[in-house]
Amino acid sequence: MKHLAVGISALTLAALVGGAPAEAKGCLKGAVVGGVAGHMAGHGKMGAAAGCAIGHHNANKKAKQG
Repeated sequence: MKHLAVGISALTLAALVGGAPAEAKGCLKGAVVGGVAGHMAGHGKMGAAAGCAIGHHNANKKAKQG
């Protein structure tokens, strides 16, 4: 199960880095928040990867609105 979580985290991070190398808006803030929350649950790296993806998505959505 741990290998699956590491694999999913690695693929998520690779997709984010490979997809838009110059656009990291929201990723750092989301990664910090997700990493802290994930650390409390025992999954810091997976939380950071998910937080980065969510933060990046929210930043893109906000940029499209205005």
